[in-house]
Amino acid sequence: MNRPPEDSKPPGTALSHISPDGRARMVDVSGKAVTCRTAVAEGWVTLNADTMALLQEHGGAGKGDVLQTARIAGIQAAKRTSELIPMCHPVATDVVNIEASLVENRVRLIVEAVASGRTGVEMEALTGASVAALTVYDMLKAVDKGIEIGPVRLISKSGGKSGDWQRDASRQE
Repeated sequence: MNRPPEDSKPPGTALSHISPDGRARMVDVSGKAVTCRTAVAEGWVTLNADTMALLQEHGGAGKGDVLQTARIAGIQAAKRTSELIPMCHPVATDVVNIEASLVENRVRLIVEAVASGRTGVEMEALTGASVAALTVYDMLKAVDKGIEIGPVRLISKSGGKSGDWQRDASRQE
């Protein structure tokens, strides 16, 4: 099969998943070096005061430990990212760690994904954070339909051709 021509623009100036003729495509990573790739993402879930008190007191609305369930769901989702996001490469994650903490009236979920491969793990970290946040919602929706999710965002990434990246501290909460 002929591979679509690679864009001649410098990295970061073209949409990598769009071919020159405007079609969606999977990026060809066959020529990239295998390196250790790490990404950290965070997701926030905002609760009302009564729901936060219930979470702190009992761990949720009768479905078990909310934060532990969210961590497990986030790990599972990170490992299955390529099944959910059409142009993502399957990535054999070496580790996915998720920390969940209560910050005022919010749950903060920090997801770290690590893999040795030819493509990054940003999508795995972001997917893990998103599904962990959705799981918090699912676990608490019986008592609060007004739970808000967001932001979900990349905090840092390392490894690969594009090198390291860190979110500007002034853009973090």
